[in-house]
Amino acid sequence: MFTFRDFWLSERGNFAIATAIAMLPVMIGVAGAIDLVGTSDDAAQLQNSLDAAGLAVGTKYSPDMTAGEVQELGLTFFAANLRDVDQEKYSGSVSAFSATASGGSGAYYISLSSSISHPGFISGSAAWQAHRSASVKIDPGAQACVLALDPHASAAVNLQGSTNVSMSSCVIASNSDASDSVSRGGSALVSAGCVSTVGGTSGLSLPNASLTCGTPLEDQYASIDPLADVVPPPYTLCLPVPNGKTYTLSPGTYCDKTLSGNITLDPGVYILRGTTIKPGGNGSLTGQGVTLFLMEGAQLYINANEQVNLSPPTSGPYAGITIFQDHENTSALTLNGAANSKISGFVYAPDAPISYAGNSDMSGQGDCLRLVGKTVQMTGNSSVRTDCAALLGDREMYAGRLITLAK
Repeated sequence: MFTFRDFWLSERGNFAIATAIAMLPVMIGVAGAIDLVGTSDDAAQLQNSLDAAGLAVGTKYSPDMTAGEVQELGLTFFAANLRDVDQEKYSGSVSAFSATASGGSGAYYISLSSSISHPGFISGSAAWQAHRSASVKIDPGAQACVLALDPHASAAVNLQGSTNVSMSSCVIASNSDASDSVSRGGSALVSAGCVSTVGGTSGLSLPNASLTCGTPLEDQYASIDPLADVVPPPYTLCLPVPNGKTYTLSPGTYCDKTLSGNITLDPGVYILRGTTIKPGGNGSLTGQGVTLFLMEGAQLYINANEQVNLSPPTSGPYAGITIFQDHENTSALTLNGAANSKISGFVYAPDAPISYAGNSDMSGQGDCLRLVGKTVQMTGNSSVRTDCAALLGDREMYAGRLITLAK
C-alpha cells in the first residue's frame, strides 16, 4: 500500500508539495488584484455618484437650508445615483455619508463624502475600504435688480401699461418655469442688462425691450433668494402711537395699529405686528436709515396720491434692507407713490405679490432699488442702478447660478 510517507519521500510528492507552497503567494497576489480591481471599480462609481449628487444639490441649494436639510437633499440625490454598486458592499448607513454647505453670497460650496467597503476575495479576509469626496462651487450670476421667487406663476415679473423701466447693467430675474415667466405687454418699455428666467419670456423683443445681453436667457437655474437667511429681530414691548395726523415714531415694536397721516420714522429697526401702514389722502411716509419688518400679516399700502421716501441703513445686520415682509405673510405689498416718491434698498416679500409704480426721473441717475417678491408687477417709470455697494452695505443680489465641480 502506498502511504503518505511514501508520497513524502518520492520525488513526485516533493514536487507537488513544493508547487503548492510556491503557488500560495501567487494565489494571494491574484486575490489581492481581484480585490483591488473590485474596490477600484466601486470607488469610481462612488466618486461619480458623489459628483452627480453635488451638482444636483447645487441646483436646489438655498442659504436658508439647515444642515439637516442639506444632508437629506444630498443623500436623496446620492442614493439615486448610486445604482451600479452592490449595496452589500456599500457601507451605506447615513453616518457613512456627509453633505455640508459653506460660503456666502460671493460663492457657496457643497461638500460631500462617503465610503465603500469591498469584501475580500478570500473568505474571512479583511474588507478593502475606499473613501471619496466631492466639492461643488456655486458662483453667482450677474447683478440683479428684480427677482420673482414663485416657481410656477404666469407673468411672475409683469411689465405692463405705460411702464418705462430702465435698469442699465442690471438683470430682471424670475424663478418661475412658466412659458411667460417674465412678461412685457401694452406700451411698456424696458431696458436692462438682461433677463434671466427658469422658464420662458413674452414680449421682450425690439423695439419695446432693449437688453445688453441681446436676447433673454431662458431655461436657466433658479436665482438664489438674497435674503433667505436673514432672521428678523425679536419682538420688544409694543410702543404707543402718538395722536394726530403728523407724528414721528422711534424704532421698536408696534402692534395691531393702523398708521396714517404724515409719518416720519427715526433711523433704526421697526417691527410691525399685525400693523397696517396706510398714509391715506395726501399723507406721507418718510424714513432714512430704516428697516421695516412686516410681521403677523402686517401690511404696507402706499396709494398714488401718497408720498413715500425710504432708505435703508448702510451698516449692521440689516444693512441695505428697507422693507422685509416675513415669510408666510401673504399680504400684498403695494408701493404706488405719488410723483417724486423715492424708495431705495431691498424691498422683500417672498410669499406675497409686490406692486411697484416707480416715478423716478428717467434722465437721472436712478435709485438703488432691489425688488424681491413672490411675484413683481411694475408700472410707472423706474430708473434703477447697480453701483450701490455703499448704500446697500455691500449686500448683493444675483441672477441665476453657475455650478461647477471644485478642484
